Amino acid sequence: MFVGHALFAFAIAALVAEWRGWESRRALTIGVVAGLFAAVPDVDVAYALVGLAEWSLGDGALGASTAFWDASRTVHRSATHSLVVGVVAASAFGLLSIRRTRTHPSSSSSSGSGSGSSTAWTRLARTIATGLLAALVVVAFAASGPVAAFVMALFAITGAVVALGTARATTFSPATVALAALWGLCSHPWGDLFTGEPPAWLFPFATPALESRVLLHPDPTLNLLGAFAIELGVIWLALLTYAHLADRDLLAALDRRAAAGAAYGAVALVSTPPTLDMSYHFVFSILGAGLLCGVVREGTVPGIHGVIPRRWRTSSGVFDIVLTALTGVTIALLAYVAVYVLAGSL
Repeated sequence: MFVGHALFAFAIAALVAEWRGWESRRALTIGVVAGLFAAVPDVDVAYALVGLAEWSLGDGALGASTAFWDASRTVHRSATHSLVVGVVAASAFGLLSIRRTRTHPSSSSSSGSGSGSSTAWTRLARTIATGLLAALVVVAFAASGPVAAFVMALFAITGAVVALGTARATTFSPATVALAALWGLCSHPWGDLFTGEPPAWLFPFATPALESRVLLHPDPTLNLLGAFAIELGVIWLALLTYAHLADRDLLAALDRRAAAGAAYGAVALVSTPPTLDMSYHFVFSILGAGLLCGVVREGTVPGIHGVIPRRWRTSSGVFDIVLTALTGVTIALLAYVAVYVLAGSL
């Protein structure tokens, strides 16, 4: 779901911006900013590196992934996923994005004092923002201890980097940045209802509702496939949003090789049925099948003979590959579900 959080925030923000009359490039840009903020809460998985430190080479790749996720459960979806934290942090990130107003050189002599006033206001705003973010770290420490404070500090630093980068690279107002941050941060936790333990919605306060995972189907494998389909739908939403705003022709970009994804249905007959607790073999294999559908075009594969195919060097070429790969994954998923259900009914 890591990618899904960002892409969902991107798509909705960009579409709303277009609905409000923004031109396409600017709408896409605010979508990217919202998507970056939506990815910030998952910085808490950095603590999972502790699990890797305890993993031994003898456990193999599966042991590494298990150690990683077991450690991540200590703090993942806790402090950084709170709606309360999101509101406070979004306000701070908006304040951090305030830029000093530049005065035109030909203005009156009072311009110097105006510039100084602007600089003072910028410093005050950033001081307040720093204080808000520092308060979040202190609250996390008081409520859950040093590990929570550590991941909250990472959250604050990462969000601040996004805010300052946005201020430097765009002309968005602080209010716009704050709204993008608010949407990104507060839209993030909802997707987690389908894939794991629900987030701590109101940290540091108790959460009175939505305390259990949403079960899409009583069959654990179909439940996983349903969650995967939701993630896939979010990616499609983002891709279609980009295609709409960038004026891309979907039919012209799609390669017929995507149909080869149907062959993945046979995997349902020979592999262990995946579940949310054991899904690595399914996720990696189906994504690999889709990737092959996208990159094996015109007999070329990146890296052969040390030459990158020309189509990988342009945005239109990359779009063609992503669209074909995503279509291949979608066809593969439908084929897998069909074979799994059919085999289960026999």
